[in-house]
Amino acid sequence: MIRKIFANGTDENAFFKELEKRNGETDKKVTEIVNGIIEDVRENGDSAVNKYTEKFDGKLPQYFEVPREVINDALTEADQKFVDALLNSMENITDFHKRQVEQGFITPKENGVILGQRIRGLERVGLYVPGGTAAYPSSVLMNAIPAKIAGVKEIIMVTPPLKDGTPNKDILVAAAVCGVDRIFLSGGAQAVAALAYGTESIPKVDKIFGPGNQYVMAAKQLVSLSDVAIDMPAGPSEVEVLADETANPSFVAADLLSQAEHGADSQVVLISTSREMLKAVQSEVERQLETLPRKEIAAKALSHSLAVLVKDINDAISVTNDYAPEHLVIAVKNYREVAKHIRHAGSVFLGSYSCESAGDYASGTNHTLPTKGYARAYGGLCLDCFVRKMTLQELSPEGVREIGPAVMAMAAGEQLEAHKRAMEIRLDSLKQK
Repeated sequence: MIRKIFANGTDENAFFKELEKRNGETDKKVTEIVNGIIEDVRENGDSAVNKYTEKFDGKLPQYFEVPREVINDALTEADQKFVDALLNSMENITDFHKRQVEQGFITPKENGVILGQRIRGLERVGLYVPGGTAAYPSSVLMNAIPAKIAGVKEIIMVTPPLKDGTPNKDILVAAAVCGVDRIFLSGGAQAVAALAYGTESIPKVDKIFGPGNQYVMAAKQLVSLSDVAIDMPAGPSEVEVLADETANPSFVAADLLSQAEHGADSQVVLISTSREMLKAVQSEVERQLETLPRKEIAAKALSHSLAVLVKDINDAISVTNDYAPEHLVIAVKNYREVAKHIRHAGSVFLGSYSCESAGDYASGTNHTLPTKGYARAYGGLCLDCFVRKMTLQELSPEGVREIGPAVMAMAAGEQLEAHKRAMEIRLDSLKQK
């Protein structure tokens, strides 16, 4: 598991070269492939979507759009323990995201100028819910719940079919309890392209949400250049565990493996001030790995993951802020103090008992988070992602007199004569009264 150990003063350049070496060439190849898929879907609609679905998933879906009765039947037939777990998670996710609700406002009339802001939910959004080697009904909750709270009018979901062409019933159940409007059985770059441009069956959306593999991430970024908004760059999962000598090696190993099992392209990083801790964690990883059902997938992810030995906690903080991990587990003695110095991370898990899995499912925070260092510029999914903020202004004659001279002076300074005249003509009309 521990591919590299940088001892006695972290060689940060070497650390980041290791990460870039894994991603650089792959990104170029992926972009080229995805570009072709996007253009095909844009030109040929449903037929192109079905062509790639059959090519990559091995079989056409039983139906393109999942009938409402199939969704309702999935909910009726679902294991009650699973439904109860979804409802429990929904309650926590709803409570957390309701705290993010903002109200619009109108300022009192002052000097003849009234200002305001109205907040409106997006009209139609697309949710990408991964299937692949594992299905994620939790992703339905993490995207659909804030969309509903924000007042989004229509939620369109795309998700890959199973190998037999049928939908994953757990995903249907999650969609049913969250109130998703329509579900299409399609995944990968072709599904993202369909949401971005619309097809004969899949409606065009205003914004695309949801995590996915490197192909999905590339597709989202490419269509966002000019055609549709996206939530954030959220690709293959990653976790960093920052551990000192007080950490529990079995806990640390479990957190690393919980990300490694997501997919072969997942990335796990262990940073520690203790050589003994690194060795103990490696032993625990090897022991726990043997009993995992997704052992082969996790092992591939571990083969290109890294462990870093640093001289002190300050070095650990420095490397962490440069790396900007999607998930950060802080398993050190003074974890709250260390957390104060973390500037760049998607979501932070404080203390040994705060496993990353809690955030993935039920604590209430959102698990859709920026990856590949984008946590330096993006935050995790939140209510703001699903709304538009529209500003208002109303000027009375008094307001024109109050700010008119400033408007004219600034417009003249920028040599925009028509801007200046738009205010000037109003001031002149008031002088005639």
